[in-house]
Amino acid sequence: MGAVIRRRDLEAREHELLSPHASFSDESLGRARPEEADPLRTCYQCDRDRVLHSKSFRRLANKTQAFLAPEGDHYRTRLTHTLEVAQIARDIARPLGLNEDLTEAIALGHDLGHTPFGHTGERALSRAMALHRGIDPESAEGRALFEHNAQSVRILERLEKGGRGLNLSREVLDGIRCHKGGLRAATLEGRVVARADRIAYVCHDIDDAERAGLLSEDMLPVRYRDCLGHCSSERIETMVRDAVTTSAGADDILMSEPVWQAMMGLREFLFENLYTRGDAKYEEPKANRMIGELFDYFIAHLDEVPAEYRGLEPDRPDVEVADFVAGMTDRYAVRIYEELKVPHAWRAPELHRDL
Repeated sequence: MGAVIRRRDLEAREHELLSPHASFSDESLGRARPEEADPLRTCYQCDRDRVLHSKSFRRLANKTQAFLAPEGDHYRTRLTHTLEVAQIARDIARPLGLNEDLTEAIALGHDLGHTPFGHTGERALSRAMALHRGIDPESAEGRALFEHNAQSVRILERLEKGGRGLNLSREVLDGIRCHKGGLRAATLEGRVVARADRIAYVCHDIDDAERAGLLSEDMLPVRYRDCLGHCSSERIETMVRDAVTTSAGADDILMSEPVWQAMMGLREFLFENLYTRGDAKYEEPKANRMIGELFDYFIAHLDEVPAEYRGLEPDRPDVEVADFVAGMTDRYAVRIYEELKVPHAWRAPELHRDL
């Protein structure tokens, strides 16, 4: 066995192999709290590992992706979606000579702030917070009170490790914070993840919808299938290759106009035929009501909010309650709701008898 490859070796290798546009580990802007560098891992490798071993990452296994609490072993969850995003992002970053470790760290952390029941839960939590503050829940301010990208950063900076956070590098946090909402990541790696996320959900949500019998391949517009491919794997390959070839030498992450329009056309098709209507959405009003009632209950019973969520925002109890409710998995939210709202059969105590 040869000599041990240490962090400084890896950092030197990055300068030899990566594009001049890549984010180099030894040029990171650092962490909020300075700490001694790991002898074997680069800063971005440490960040990736911290996210992977966090509690919030494990909870993604039981959080909704596109379908609310689906029955079946092969539907995507928020965790499997995250892993697919990470893989697609690395497949784009690698041939472009970008930093795969930074790319993966951003991808693994980009959805940690999602509520139970996906975007339905996110909207319900924003509405509950707005009503608590006396703000119109339909206003722009009311709709933006809870936003999962910002919550992902809050988890990583404040909520993990008993309020200490994971102390990640500024590049990872920027890539997660600027993932959507018209924001633009400072690094190309962050922009790769934003593009990979869209590629992933457009393709795998069609796949899940076909599995559920809600869509079929021939229902998709022919012009988009002819451009991107006639199955999920073909579409992913087309869009990844297009992103790589179009972005090469451009100092940005781009797609060609035909492929971009076809991807966005499929996304619009999914919004019109899957995300906002159809059989998969019948249970969403119940989830919306459940999240709102859980928020209201814990606002009225702050002493029942777990200690790890209390004290971080003493003047904003609604934020602490939102932290707790947003961190719930789908099944944990249902269980707590049932315990609080559903009456249970009363059992008489057993009579003690002398033997």
